[in-house]
Amino acid sequence: MLTSLKRLLSSIVDYAGLFPPAQIGLPESMTIYDRAHSSPHGWMLDRFVLPAFRLHEWISLLPTFHRAMYLSKPWSLSVILSKNWATELEQIHQIRETALQRDYQIGINALEVVPLSPAEIQQVCLNLPAEVDTFFEIPFDADLEPYLEILQQTGAAAKLRTGGITRDAFPDSIQLSQHILSLAKAQIPFKATAGLHHALRGNYRLTYQPESDSTIMHGFLNVAILAAFAYQQSLILDEALAILEEPSIAQFQFSPTEVSWRDRSLSIPEIELSRQQFFRSFGSCSFQEPIDDLHTLGFLWSAPLMPLTI
Repeated sequence: MLTSLKRLLSSIVDYAGLFPPAQIGLPESMTIYDRAHSSPHGWMLDRFVLPAFRLHEWISLLPTFHRAMYLSKPWSLSVILSKNWATELEQIHQIRETALQRDYQIGINALEVVPLSPAEIQQVCLNLPAEVDTFFEIPFDADLEPYLEILQQTGAAAKLRTGGITRDAFPDSIQLSQHILSLAKAQIPFKATAGLHHALRGNYRLTYQPESDSTIMHGFLNVAILAAFAYQQSLILDEALAILEEPSIAQFQFSPTEVSWRDRSLSIPEIELSRQQFFRSFGSCSFQEPIDDLHTLGFLWSAPLMPLTI
């Protein structure tokens, strides 16, 4: 794979197999995540996404995956907090303390929080564990400015929901472009979640059921490239829309040293900086589908060693 594209997509997928449309069981999701880490494309994988209320169940299954408990680099978890966040944060503190006492590691290094008001976000931030990235979901129908202000004040990150299992779960291109541009201007990191299984914008089925409806979905390459340009360069809304709505890979050029679109280009250091400090990852209930799309586009030359999804 070309270096520029690999830097753009390194550690970009947070595996969320527990969630729709895959919605598979926890043991199987853990098995898929474990296999994915060992696959030729494990470099694309980052965190395992888990609701807080299933933490104890996850821990009870860990002995099956012995290495995840005792290696110096344990599985990386992103734990989703509900509106019952105070109780869940206390549970997380206790779990981390117990893990230290038993001399094994549980890598809870990210939290994702359901939509809350800016005032509630401020309260959550007063209770967060140290050295944990926290992503607060921003509803697309809410006034963005109060969220930008509180996230800047607290140093927390944003979470944008980019799809789901119904048509109305997908933000339109103007909404998504405006939010990415606003976050870039405010220098607030973000992650995306849902609806980004495919590399490029197109019409795809909403679920894995044969009779499933389809809709236009955003592409993870479109989002990643837009985010990188928005963070490093000044874009107007029409340019952002053009990147987000581009259905053809031919309009993007990848070389060993840069990524280009029209007369704009990003160097590898610029790509790396944008990924480290701005677009952090996207949640996907499939690790296989992003790989399949990249393989079809000719960017990957080795297939996975074993099936990674149901």
